[in-house]
Amino acid sequence: MKLPGAPFLAYRGESLYLDGCELTALADRFGTPLYVYSQAAMLAALAPYQTALAGRDHLICYAVKANSNLAVLQTFARAGCGFDIVSGGELQRVLAAGASADRVVFSGVGKTREEMRAALRAGVKCFNVESEAELEVLSAVAVQEGIEARVSLRVNPDVDAGTHPYISTGLKSNKFGVAHGRAVSTYCRAAALPGLSIVGIDCHIGSQITEIAPYLDALDRVLDLVEAIEAQGIALHHLDLGGGLGITYTDEHPPGADELIGALLARLDARGQGHRMLMFEPGRSLVGNAGVLLTETLYLKPGDEKNFCIVDAAMNDLMRPAMYEATMAIVPCRQRPDPAQRYDVVGPVCESGDWLGRDRWLAVQPGDRLAVLSAGAYGMSMASNYNTRGRAAEVLVVGDQAHLVRQREQPAELFGGERLLP
Repeated sequence: MKLPGAPFLAYRGESLYLDGCELTALADRFGTPLYVYSQAAMLAALAPYQTALAGRDHLICYAVKANSNLAVLQTFARAGCGFDIVSGGELQRVLAAGASADRVVFSGVGKTREEMRAALRAGVKCFNVESEAELEVLSAVAVQEGIEARVSLRVNPDVDAGTHPYISTGLKSNKFGVAHGRAVSTYCRAAALPGLSIVGIDCHIGSQITEIAPYLDALDRVLDLVEAIEAQGIALHHLDLGGGLGITYTDEHPPGADELIGALLARLDARGQGHRMLMFEPGRSLVGNAGVLLTETLYLKPGDEKNFCIVDAAMNDLMRPAMYEATMAIVPCRQRPDPAQRYDVVGPVCESGDWLGRDRWLAVQPGDRLAVLSAGAYGMSMASNYNTRGRAAEVLVVGDQAHLVRQREQPAELFGGERLLP
């Protein structure tokens, strides 16, 4: 049985392994719910980006929002990556993981003055500015600080990425970026503002994209703007083409990173733009299939219309199914010879939306551990403490060694900052 995440995730006999670690043994050792990541899988996902861009002036900026664990960030920093951040907290994370601020791009539609100030003082490589109003505020903060802000405008190309509407970011109806029709005038305004230095142009059209065509459409529209902007005497040093490449959760067939980048480079070269520095912001495609969420079966509950497999992981641990109706494979950590039955796999949170998978055929008994696959991206990073549930522990596997990289939260920690009335 080939699983999303293979060859790093595979059955050996009846037991499921991630790299050299048996997942049932990790559940025994660290408890559940438990996120487990493979460092080797992350680096293998990064390799085709690096190979395709070899010989080009480039920077691969890992999108921190996908999985912000310090050990994950450390892994990518050591592999030569920069980072794409969307908050001041993420800036602190990447610095704590050993990254250099001059390899960080700061994206996001709602940067505060305090976040701008901290990023300027740290010396980030670039602010990806998303509105004219943000330009004015960043200019004022930069002048106050006496530090020049390097800026790139995120342009909204009005291209449909063909993905879930919640993770589509490149349409006119989305909140992201400067409208294509206003881009040239906004660049001219940026050039006139004090405290700003224009260094590039940025475009990001969505997430979990499984086709190359939307990227090429967006690139063509961005390159049209590059020509128009430079005709105004404004030089653009780099092109930031974003991220968003999809992964296989069940039956998706996204292109490889090298295939995507090869197509983009060919289009750039054909239009005489291949000399520019290139930046990419992959997130999900680097970590998604490198992680699993382990959970223990608590109860089997037969019903008139549905059979329920009640587990100890919940929507607070993994929001994607409840938020996006995402389908993620769920498999046993140890295979049973028993006949499979159809279950909805649900958690203990008091919401009917608390489900991890619907209509799954499983041979399972109470006490068995299950693995939710392709959980390395937007799993732990979106987790919450709803129902006063501590967030899961996290483990990073390096070969046959398992490293605890986040301790499980305890209830007292969750309300430690709260105060009773006198």
